[in-house]
Amino acid sequence: MIRLLADENFNGDIVLGLLLQLPHFDIVRVQDVGWSGTNDAEILRWAAENDRILLSHDRASAPSAAYERIEAGEPMPGVFLLSARFPVGPAIKEMLLIEACSEQMEWIGLVVHLPM
Repeated sequence: MIRLLADENFNGDIVLGLLLQLPHFDIVRVQDVGWSGTNDAEILRWAAENDRILLSHDRASAPSAAYERIEAGEPMPGVFLLSARFPVGPAIKEMLLIEACSEQMEWIGLVVHLPM
């Protein structure tokens, strides 16, 4: 099962759609765990400590923070980057496919731009 942490500005309609399609989908939002307003480096640290892949639209700073963790030899559970312009329906389908066809450990240390 994939465990995700949706970035603070990630499209809430995608999160809701995932939960409606698959109620046991393991996704939490940054604001749900008390990390609103926190920088990407700290969010990725929390994600690593809690074994969650970061789900983000932030193509500017999230990848940089992820690569910095990798270069420093720190754990980095993975980052999924979706364009903010990617339609909600196809984004939900993409994430459901990832959930159905992969394991958490396959994404360790990767920054993946979606759709694939």
